[in-house]
Amino acid sequence: MFFSVVIPVYNRPEEVDELLRSLCEQTATNFEVVIVEDGSTIPCKSIVEKYSLRLATKYFSKENTGPGTTRNYGAERSNGDYIVFFDSDCIIPPNYFQCVNEFLSLNSIDAFGGPDKAHPSFSITQKAINYSMTSFFTTGGIRGGNEKMDKFFPRSFNMGFSRKVFEVTGGFSTMRFGEDIDMSIRIISNNFKTALIKNAFVYHKRRTDLKKFFKQVFNSGMARINLYKKHPTSLKLVHLLPSAFLGGTILLLILSVFCSLWFLLPLAIYIIAVFFDSLIRNLSFAVALQSILASFVQLFAYGSGFITAFWKRIILRKPEVSAFVKTFYK
Repeated sequence: MFFSVVIPVYNRPEEVDELLRSLCEQTATNFEVVIVEDGSTIPCKSIVEKYSLRLATKYFSKENTGPGTTRNYGAERSNGDYIVFFDSDCIIPPNYFQCVNEFLSLNSIDAFGGPDKAHPSFSITQKAINYSMTSFFTTGGIRGGNEKMDKFFPRSFNMGFSRKVFEVTGGFSTMRFGEDIDMSIRIISNNFKTALIKNAFVYHKRRTDLKKFFKQVFNSGMARINLYKKHPTSLKLVHLLPSAFLGGTILLLILSVFCSLWFLLPLAIYIIAVFFDSLIRNLSFAVALQSILASFVQLFAYGSGFITAFWKRIILRKPEVSAFVKTFYK
């Protein structure tokens, strides 16, 4: 079994350096690495060349078309039986491919994914963002962690599928946001089997500050409505929770001003729950405090993005909508 690692890149040579360094430390080496610059003005070609003697690398550069079509570009030029996709801001633990090899040798599946964790070297903000993206108390609780083989929806920061899957589905769509969920939906609708490989996790940096994080999650909220228009059965009641949280928070704040401060009690309970949950997981008072802010940013961003797209696409019947397109990789 041979893997092709495909990585879309936009102006992130430092991150590519760290990612390739981690791939050099893999205990299983049955893979090639395909780097595709998506219209970068700060190329990472010299970084890739630095690792050419330690890794089987291929480097390509193309005009900017978005992450999905860039992944397809790399997949079309790869040779692996399975194609594995990482985001450029990931660090891969040494036993990643060993875990995948062992799992695939025992299970007949067509597509897989793994979780993400915070690396010890991450900043306090990055650890707080990682918490909010993986926590039960935020949208991390609805991001598809089901272990059932026909229900898991891999995400593109840590996603793999067979060559046959790529050929049958045609790869990722032209959607700028939510393209990985769209891909997973089409994989499952074509009766391919998917699975979560718990031990095949990656360290995912995500965004480096809360402003960039807000933009990222706002886009995710908008993407959910775009996905609903393409796949009507994909929208579940649970996807409405961030919007409900946003509306509920605003209502409680208004009631606390005009009626009683007791209306702030539900928010106080939520804040305490997030703080102690993050404290237990991260063993850091500073990360726990920032996790509160990151959780509110995430829920407000997702909820407002969802509402914005609902208004534009469902009420006003406009075509596919998105925001912050030019800053997708930033």
